[in-house]
Amino acid sequence: MTVSPELTKIYFSDFFGVPPEVLEDYGAFNVSLINDLPLFVDPFLIFNSDDLTYRQLHKEIVRYVVFLRNKSLAGRIPDGLLKAWFTFSEVKENWLGYSLSGNKGTGLGMDFARALNASLATRISDFGSEEITKSSHIEKVCLVSNGVGKDNISDFVTNLIKGYLLEYTQTFAGKFLSVAQRKTLSVEKAVFNYDTETWETRQYDLPFVDNEFILLTPTDLLTKDEVWINRTDMVEQYTTIASAVDDDQLRAQVNNYFWRVLNGIQERDEEKRRRKREAAGKRRKKPPNKEPNEKQVAEAAVSTYREFPTLIDYFIRWKEEHGDEAEAQADEKVRSSERLYIGQVRAFASYLLENTPFYGSAGATLEEARARVEFLKDVIENKGGWRLFYSEGEPIRRESDLQILFRLTWCNTPSDVNREVNNGRGPSDFEISRGSFDKSLVEFKLAKNTALARNLEHQVEIYKAASDAQHALKVIVFFTQQERERAVAIIRGLGFENDPHIILIDARSDNKPSASKADFH
Repeated sequence: MTVSPELTKIYFSDFFGVPPEVLEDYGAFNVSLINDLPLFVDPFLIFNSDDLTYRQLHKEIVRYVVFLRNKSLAGRIPDGLLKAWFTFSEVKENWLGYSLSGNKGTGLGMDFARALNASLATRISDFGSEEITKSSHIEKVCLVSNGVGKDNISDFVTNLIKGYLLEYTQTFAGKFLSVAQRKTLSVEKAVFNYDTETWETRQYDLPFVDNEFILLTPTDLLTKDEVWINRTDMVEQYTTIASAVDDDQLRAQVNNYFWRVLNGIQERDEEKRRRKREAAGKRRKKPPNKEPNEKQVAEAAVSTYREFPTLIDYFIRWKEEHGDEAEAQADEKVRSSERLYIGQVRAFASYLLENTPFYGSAGATLEEARARVEFLKDVIENKGGWRLFYSEGEPIRRESDLQILFRLTWCNTPSDVNREVNNGRGPSDFEISRGSFDKSLVEFKLAKNTALARNLEHQVEIYKAASDAQHALKVIVFFTQQERERAVAIIRGLGFENDPHIILIDARSDNKPSASKADFH
């Protein structure tokens, strides 16, 4: 059958017929409109930019958090106003983040609101008036609040610059998209009015497809994994930060507290080990180790930061002083992501389209899904397709990346495809449905996953009890002989050597036949 090029639409440029180079020249990231890509806005990149527009944008971010701080310090805030000022829906229209299904995330609800409110009223009540750092930084909330993580900060910042992103996207749409590709829409919480203390709805002319508008994001504001100012670095850099304290009296107090806490942690852990040995009837064969381990040092560091919150400002100042590294690091992460999630996926999907019947079926029945997996297996093992799963010469390490890559490749069907469904049988990566009676499940796993055995065993038991147990495929990808042997041993141990629903895919870079000119590159 003839396969329509429509089935290979993955990225913004594909859906709107805009050359990728146009997006690149404009400075916008070419997002996938199939599934979120794991990138997010780093507020430090806004602060540290030479672009005056960005720097003003950062000032507006700080201004809003100061507004929240003032409200928090003034007394108890009613739930209605907490919801109005402190909660935000995820800006799903930018197609960035860690969504498990399409582009829909959880957003920032009342748990986030209460955690932020409490922190601004106590631990970071000085937000906006810090003297040690060059500027205030919204990331500080994440460093001191147990209920606010890096994903929350990303969602928060994106909401606070939403008006800028809307203008940025509207300008692009006016220049490069036809009237038929745009739609004028009213967007809620676009701009905050400090006179009325309310978020305003504004109208914008935006790219529109599949009943949804799209937001573009400047590439130079994006990063991957961690924002520049993050809790992990704060803990790991404790020694450097503590020694950078200008006040010698404070520095002495900090060091004294840290070592007292660390000694207490070591004594506590040694006592736990002693009791465990006694319970097991064992004698101590060697004296306790007096050198603290990394976990103990990290725990003592966290306790010290909590006792002396001024140290957090010293950490932020240290990050400010190394700001150029932030831009270089983010640029490399984003370029690497572009190569993996866009360049390699596009090449892989194009090969499937041009050289296999992969996109000729919907993949909605068990037989179609298995046939599709077999096409993938052949291309990966025999046609050079293994390259899809390597980044910077190394195999991908995270199962989430594996699932994103397969999701971007598999999705180009007329079927309804949902990722990470959990319908009582446990989570599976894809549910491909055609109507309400004909369903298939496909789950992609890494062979090195430490929970592989437990996952297979659990899923098998659930499938046995389900009426549609036969509609389940498990695809296990391995990168080394050791990983293959491990997966095979697990499968044999469960008694599923010949189970047609379990498919192994060899993604090793070695032991492959020589690639021909027609092979995937």
